[in-house]
Amino acid sequence: MSAITNYINDAIAELHHVRWPTRQQSIRLSTIVLIFVAVSSGLFGFLDYLLAQGVRFLLSLV
Repeated sequence: MSAITNYINDAIAELHHVRWPTRQQSIRLSTIVLIFVAVSSGLFGFLDYLLAQGVRFLLSLV
């Protein structure tokens, strides 16, 4: 049991050394991530639409 107790105590000690982001940093970074996800989703959706139209065109030739 000593090894597990030491591991838990060391993990808790390391968590006290972590520099947690402030509320403003968390909000700013979350906003950046959400914008990136929205833009990339739009781009991939547009690319998917173009590829679907291309396949539809190719199938209409057959």
